[in-house]
Amino acid sequence: MKKAHFEFEEIPFSTLARFGLTQEMIEDLPMHVLDDIYNGRHSPVLPVRVTDEHGETVESRTRFALIRMEGGQTDVVFYPALKSSPLERFDETQQKQLLEGKAIIADVETADGRYNKAFVQIDTGTKQVMYVPTPIIGRNLQVLAEELHLGATEVNGMQHGDPLTLVVDDEPVTVGIDLHSKTGIRFCSGDEQRWREQSKREWDKYTFGCYGCWVMDDDGNLDYVPEEEYTEELWNEQKKAGERNRSAAIHK
Repeated sequence: MKKAHFEFEEIPFSTLARFGLTQEMIEDLPMHVLDDIYNGRHSPVLPVRVTDEHGETVESRTRFALIRMEGGQTDVVFYPALKSSPLERFDETQQKQLLEGKAIIADVETADGRYNKAFVQIDTGTKQVMYVPTPIIGRNLQVLAEELHLGATEVNGMQHGDPLTLVVDDEPVTVGIDLHSKTGIRFCSGDEQRWREQSKREWDKYTFGCYGCWVMDDDGNLDYVPEEEYTEELWNEQKKAGERNRSAAIHK
């Protein structure tokens, strides 16, 4: 199994629907999210619903990603939200760093039983532990260091999970390792606190699509409301969103 680029027609909607994720729900995700999914990256944390062996409905939350099987067909893997992160393989210092949201370098066991160095970080959305081989991030760090003229001490600090704040055109810019980002390195205008606050891709409270609306609650959880279940509040919000879009188009 390996990551690849996918087309819309290849998404296994029937499989996703068995977990309560309908085609309409997927199509109503923001375009930047769909682009990530098409490129084999993880979805946001989404609500899922399954029926257990006793006929009871079980609700949970999970990310998913598309994968290309050996025969060329598309399948889905899920990364369910956990109650706590499985950190027993790491020492106390590493566990503390991971729980602080830092990326660390650690030995990770591969599928063939060998151990290789990898950058490790906790996915705050699911509490799953993410791994990326060090050469991948290391190469990107090398390019970054050359472009920004960074020294070994500064690069070493980022490798140990500490964001670096620089002054660019008299404005603070912070850069650090974030395994959620496409390159494993994320930039942010502002200081380290702003960088940490920006670790989640921001969603509007209401994200309207063709068939319904994704609603984000105060805890950052996403839930989907089909149009036929809109409340008066949602109809009003949709009207406001339409007026904002028209105003933006006029002033372009």
